[in-house]
Amino acid sequence: MTPNVADILIEALPYIKRFSGKTIVIKYGGHAMVDEQLKINFARDITLMKFIGLNPVVVHGGGPQINNVLDQMGIRPTFVRGMRLTDEPTMDVVEMVLGGKVNKSIVAQINQQGGKAVGLSGKDGNLIKAKKITIMHQEDANEPPEIIDPGLVGEVTTINPDIIHTLTAKGFIPIIAPVGVGEAGETFNINADLVAGKIAQALSARSLILMTDVDGVLDHNKKLISSIDAKTITRMINDNSISGGMIPKIECAIDALKNNTEKVHIINGCKPHALILELFTDRGVGTEVVIEKEVC
Repeated sequence: MTPNVADILIEALPYIKRFSGKTIVIKYGGHAMVDEQLKINFARDITLMKFIGLNPVVVHGGGPQINNVLDQMGIRPTFVRGMRLTDEPTMDVVEMVLGGKVNKSIVAQINQQGGKAVGLSGKDGNLIKAKKITIMHQEDANEPPEIIDPGLVGEVTTINPDIIHTLTAKGFIPIIAPVGVGEAGETFNINADLVAGKIAQALSARSLILMTDVDGVLDHNKKLISSIDAKTITRMINDNSISGGMIPKIECAIDALKNNTEKVHIINGCKPHALILELFTDRGVGTEVVIEKEVC
């Protein structure tokens, strides 16, 4: 029997009460940022969350949009462990696309739905301080790991959440581009999943939600794993069941859980209203990441 609207609202009520006044950090990326209807759905979901008493904070990616511009310039993107290697020309494109076109497009979509969104870069208010990252990459377990210079790819050193607190207290929705600033004023490209995790920690967020283009973490049969713990994650990374862009998502999920974030979820942003289904229904739609599974 299909539930009617009243049933759906009643099911959502305890979750709305539980999340009221809480901060929810959402990493927005993947196909959900490209498909026009999904973009509208996301803007509506974020606006709804704000109106019913939650404090959503959005950290966005923009990989496909960056790749399109790089392609027009004849620059071929290179990735290692899900991270984009970034020289100076690429960094110029990253900052222009993320902090400009993509960020302002998201802001406009949410404002069109009645929300009050404000676009930020990690440079604004010294929100994201960063330093250069070194990537260790190992193709063969029998060979020593290779040290790769990623260029202007950074990792977060500190988050200054003052500007976020000021905006959310005034009813605004922060939309954050994952660009950080170094000690010498240099600009760093930072993986959006990792930025979202660090911001969730700094805000002591109730939930961190990572949106991607798959249903969540999948097993070797491509079946959704509804809940996964740190021990299983380590095994799946070692046997390459978890690879590519899922690695930074998983790593930031574990890091966030160890540092002030209550819940982490990985969901498929290609599903209409996946955010609302994950937060306000009993069954959810993605993978919950936990430190250790409870023993019944």
